[in-house]
Amino acid sequence: MSAGPLTLGTAGHIDHGKSALIRALTGIDTDRLPEERARGISIALGYASLELPSRRRVSVIDVPGHERYVRTMVAGATGIDIYLMAVAADDGVMPQTREHAAVLRALDIGRGVVAVTKSDLADPAPAARQAGELLPGAEVIPVSARTGEGLDELRAALERVADQVPSRSEGASGTRLHVDRVFSIHGSGTVVTGTLWSGQVARSDRVRLLPGARRARAREVRAREVQVHDHAVERATAGQRVAVNLAGLGHDQVARGDVLVDAASQLRETFLLDVELSFDSREEPETGARVQVHHGTRETPARLTWLGGPFWQIRLEQPLIPAENDRLVLRGIAPPDTLGGGRVLDPHPRRHGPSRDLLARLARRARGEPEPEPKPEPDPPAEREPQAAEPTPQGAEPEPLRASALELETRLRGAGLEPPLDSELDAADLAALREAGRAVRVSRTMHYHADTLADARRTVLELAARHGGAITLAQLRDALGTSRKFAQALLEHLDSERATIRRGDAHVVRTRRMSG
Repeated sequence: MSAGPLTLGTAGHIDHGKSALIRALTGIDTDRLPEERARGISIALGYASLELPSRRRVSVIDVPGHERYVRTMVAGATGIDIYLMAVAADDGVMPQTREHAAVLRALDIGRGVVAVTKSDLADPAPAARQAGELLPGAEVIPVSARTGEGLDELRAALERVADQVPSRSEGASGTRLHVDRVFSIHGSGTVVTGTLWSGQVARSDRVRLLPGARRARAREVRAREVQVHDHAVERATAGQRVAVNLAGLGHDQVARGDVLVDAASQLRETFLLDVELSFDSREEPETGARVQVHHGTRETPARLTWLGGPFWQIRLEQPLIPAENDRLVLRGIAPPDTLGGGRVLDPHPRRHGPSRDLLARLARRARGEPEPEPKPEPDPPAEREPQAAEPTPQGAEPEPLRASALELETRLRGAGLEPPLDSELDAADLAALREAGRAVRVSRTMHYHADTLADARRTVLELAARHGGAITLAQLRDALGTSRKFAQALLEHLDSERATIRRGDAHVVRTRRMSG
């Protein structure tokens, strides 16, 4: 593997010694803010340069470990190539250890080293065992930042990991730097910093910042100076921590979360993403769930729409600037915990729901297969004498469903009000039945046959008419003779269609919608 630039990110629970460890390894105190030094905890991202035994240097991002600053940790972690997880010998694996590990999984950062810190204060073996279970395959090194024990072994382990990881500088993509810090220097102007995800940036390059709303008169600017770890360079390459002094741009015209790109970049903002996701939690979100999406150093609330299998559409409330195969982290809004993550398959899709063709297209993209060539248009038919159209046999379908889909329809119809969960069914056949109008998704994990749903809808109308235009979950459950789970799914589906509206424990019928 090449010795190109790499970025190392710390991870771990608060007070497990991440910053002390980086200080012992590099001689740099990454806690630069007065409040950080006063409180003895990291609040903002910290930066350093680490020299490995071979004299190779890697950039370091030191992240906060407090649960209130996980969003800051995610912003730092999105640009790293390898991790250094700190687990204190006297504490072992703790809640933020696990959440930081979930963030690393979501970002597909699979290589790193575990440092069992404070090994001079307690037996490191129990914490080492826990860390090995949480991050299988990672080397685990007992260390003490206070005594220096294990630091040489840790440097050697980091070197071994770095040798296994390709540098971003080997890619051929255009310049992209996600801004994580903005400040001004008297006499020099505005400076932005970030991890250079791809490409390179050189002194005097013309660059742009996305999105451009705050920069109506400064859409393209000049890189006056480029630095890597406080040293001026002619050119910085991907995988490095970079500071860029931008000429002709006020510090109020750029903010954390903006993206620095080369002048010819085709990147643009989007409010829709088709993605492949995996979740750490046992229960996946429902369609319509509101989550927080993290990409680069930017984050925004969004709604999820399930498309089938691991594929989802994310509908963003604020724009992101992604490229295909970029990684995302999804966190809950209340409570704010990490749900999972995945990668972007289509950064600029149209707004759509699920379909069989869409599932096939996203599956191809997920496998890295090229889009199939469009079929050529057929030659127009030769002119001939008009003939009477042959009648279509009764019951014939222009595009017949597969036998398996017809069998699935029979199964759904026979299941009545308690259908099997979608995980037990074939996603492609479900999509075909939806297109044919024979199946309707009622929840994230449940489809009903269209006739069964129509019967349930009529029951809701009849019950509501007898109870002043509203119905409760218990009333519907008893009338249908089903469980609370299925009655609730039906009512929530009618609410989502705006056929009913929930008011307290009752669901009030919107008569004009229900009668349509």
